[in-house]
Amino acid sequence: MAEVTSLHKQHPLYQEDLERISQVRDINRLDGKTFLITGATGLIGVCLIDALMHLNQKGANISIYALGRSREKAALRLGEYFEDSHFHFVEHEASESLLDLPQADVIIPLASNTHPLAYSKYPIETININVKGAEQALEKALACGAMVLYPSTVEVYGNARGEDDFTEDYTGKLNLANARACYTESKRLSEALCQSYIAERGAKVKIVRLSRVFGPTMLMSDSKASSQFIQKALAGEDIVLKSKGEQLFSYTYMADAVGAMLHVLLHGEEGVAYNISNEMCNVRLKDFAQLCAEWANKQVVFELPSETEQKGFSIAMRAILDNTRLKALDWQPQYTMKDAVCRTLSILKS
Repeated sequence: MAEVTSLHKQHPLYQEDLERISQVRDINRLDGKTFLITGATGLIGVCLIDALMHLNQKGANISIYALGRSREKAALRLGEYFEDSHFHFVEHEASESLLDLPQADVIIPLASNTHPLAYSKYPIETININVKGAEQALEKALACGAMVLYPSTVEVYGNARGEDDFTEDYTGKLNLANARACYTESKRLSEALCQSYIAERGAKVKIVRLSRVFGPTMLMSDSKASSQFIQKALAGEDIVLKSKGEQLFSYTYMADAVGAMLHVLLHGEEGVAYNISNEMCNVRLKDFAQLCAEWANKQVVFELPSETEQKGFSIAMRAILDNTRLKALDWQPQYTMKDAVCRTLSILKS
């Protein structure tokens, strides 16, 4: 199945998503800024770059240095911008120095392994990309006076305390005795590194903790359950659920996530973490599967996971992010869960 391309991006629903992002309060303050974005070909990276380039189409003058491992992959995901003077793709490993790259105003280190199969197969790489990637972003920011917008994750909280939702002051309950800790602990350490650079060296950092994000810019190699549901629906197959599906999680549609990230960049407090979530998208895993099945007119079926898959699965049964702090910045989510799932499938089906 093909990755999202410039043809998908012309879909009216995706263009509507980009226009909604462009309505973030005071977005005009980004005019003239230079962004350095690692992990540019990932789910969030592609949508973020599309949103910034959409602003340029509306008259802004934003420069983007998009970093990724593969020019070929970038050509598929972002190739429509290769001849645009505002856009520059740089083939680059996330753990390598950024100091030789041009000056930037905003640095967003999005490069990361973000799905269970990668945690299971490449735990050492996962740690190195997260921690070294954060370090390189912070060093570059100090060298050029840039702001780092650090994308952290719901995973830093681990397992829930009973029925409680995660607020930003919760310090987490994690299991170190499995390979999946490579992701959770490296993200926690990366946040600690951000705070350390703030305290010791005066770095400028804002932190967002993303819930489980999905949308049409997903990678088809993504092994997360939500991504697998979407792929099955697109293929016209029954949706395969590899557990009872009772897990209750916060999800966020890609456009809401990117809009919230830019809102925090513009209005958030330095050194403070903000949960990004949408209460309209707090659903059980089996409900997500059912929405995909209904769209495809198929059934939800149960199947035991392989041993490799099982190693990468989260053991959390409840992970709901409280977004009170973000809403206090005058931000509101835009999409219901059903709308978000249907938009994703409709755009990719095109």
